[in-house]
Amino acid sequence: MNRLLLLILLFSPLLGIAQEQNQEEDAFFIRRIYDEGLTRSRCYDWLNFLTQRIGGRLAGSPQSAAAVEYTRRVLDSLQLDSVWLQPCMVPYWVRGDKEQVRIVNSHKMGTIELNALALGNSIGTGPMGLTAEVVEVKNLEQVDSLGEALRNKIVFFNGAMDPTQINTFNAYGKAAGQRVWGASRASRYGALGVLVRSLTTRLDDIPHTGSTVYEEGITPIPALAISTRAAELLSRLLQEEPVRVFMRSTPQNLGEVPSFNVIGEIRGSDFPEDIILVGGHLDSWDVGTGAHDDGAGCVQAMEVLHMIKRLGYRPKRTIRCVLFMNEENGLRGARAYWKWSNEQGEYHMSAIESDRGGFTPRGFTADGHEDVFNEKFLKAIEWLPLLEPYGLAFRKGGSGADISGLKEQKGLLFGFEPDTQRYFDYHHTPIDGMDVVNKRELELGASAIMSLVYLLDKYGI
Repeated sequence: MNRLLLLILLFSPLLGIAQEQNQEEDAFFIRRIYDEGLTRSRCYDWLNFLTQRIGGRLAGSPQSAAAVEYTRRVLDSLQLDSVWLQPCMVPYWVRGDKEQVRIVNSHKMGTIELNALALGNSIGTGPMGLTAEVVEVKNLEQVDSLGEALRNKIVFFNGAMDPTQINTFNAYGKAAGQRVWGASRASRYGALGVLVRSLTTRLDDIPHTGSTVYEEGITPIPALAISTRAAELLSRLLQEEPVRVFMRSTPQNLGEVPSFNVIGEIRGSDFPEDIILVGGHLDSWDVGTGAHDDGAGCVQAMEVLHMIKRLGYRPKRTIRCVLFMNEENGLRGARAYWKWSNEQGEYHMSAIESDRGGFTPRGFTADGHEDVFNEKFLKAIEWLPLLEPYGLAFRKGGSGADISGLKEQKGLLFGFEPDTQRYFDYHHTPIDGMDVVNKRELELGASAIMSLVYLLDKYGI
């Protein structure tokens, strides 16, 4: 025992020096990452091509196929160890003619057009449209309480995102149920259609689309979103008089078509079976160009591999970029990837998804299997002194829809978290374009993700 104590006393200073040297080495390398990311990044150019030359990339569309081929070629040009396309079947939904929503009987204001977009996966009204009296509700529970009173009515979901929530994703999560499940819930009681307040804290004339889901056994009814300013107007009129609305939409579900996830990787030198995934979803809604949602996440993931090559860094573990297809209205690409990965017996030591826009980085949320999460999260937060100078922090929370199914592999899952305040101004809208993406913020995000990849790769978790 005395000899052990003596050895500890002799070598403790040396261990301290080694740890200090490691920290200095890590700090220096992370500084190099940021220098590279802010001077030689290609991610902004790649995003410009995706948005300006290809445009909206709804799964199954010709534009989504063009995005698959373009990103495959970009990854192939980086001289990675492997680049491949992973097949998946995706639903192909098309919007059809421009939507119409019109108040037709207001004594106070006459006929009023409301800005609207059909929700993804929604059926249409038919070419003649439909007209019915409107009933306003604030949430799904209120639909159940009204019950049969909703028969042959249009149900208007006017649950606003909570502006007091500092993290706007929390507000979105609490309000999104009306968009996803509203049509199914109203259909139970014989409603003819639904209108849904757009999910944003901003008051404007821009409608936001997004997925609706029809429950099994429920008769599908048309579902359209209206802008927040239109929702305020409709709500005020309903307080003064009965209101009838005409709504018309002509979307179609064209069945399933083949598509692909795009994958590229650099094989690890020491622990190739330990996979660190970086990714985003390549599809977007059709009405905009999907710059923040989620072109930004895709090009940031691609830039991680680009930086690894430029820096001459040889990773110990396998670094894999996955651009998932069909996150917006089905998650088919992610499910195909999870199934394939599990069948291969793979182990994702970690996965990082960027799907919250290309805004100023704030850090990472973390999630994982309950058996291992706390132990692994404690390991990650040891790196905070290296990341805090760049404004980054860790917090417990979700990761990302496309990587959530990897939780059973018992690695640590991260969601890249930029500033949240502006994201839902553009989310699922026609204005989610290149002009609202800041080049420096986008590059800072790629550098932040690369910094975490470096620490994960060097030390494991």
